[in-house]
Amino acid sequence: MYGLDIANGLQRRGLLTSEGTLYPLLARLRRNGLVKTSWRESSQGAPRRYYTLTESGQQSLAAFAEVWETFSASVTDTLNSTTGGTP
Repeated sequence: MYGLDIANGLQRRGLLTSEGTLYPLLARLRRNGLVKTSWRESSQGAPRRYYTLTESGQQSLAAFAEVWETFSASVTDTLNSTTGGTP
């Protein structure tokens, strides 16, 4: 995906307030071999950098998703036990 498309998608979900936080993260992911980039011409101006998960990035995402499920369930259980119901 193009960087601005990633930013817009995250903003729509309420997960990003500024593009300034996204690009350093994408650069770190690239340095760590979790995403690869390519430049593509744009019909609307300058070439754009597109980001794609590498195989290592896909494995890392799958591992995170597994941990997240457990963490999320634990937080939900904790909130339910302290509020007496669904938060």
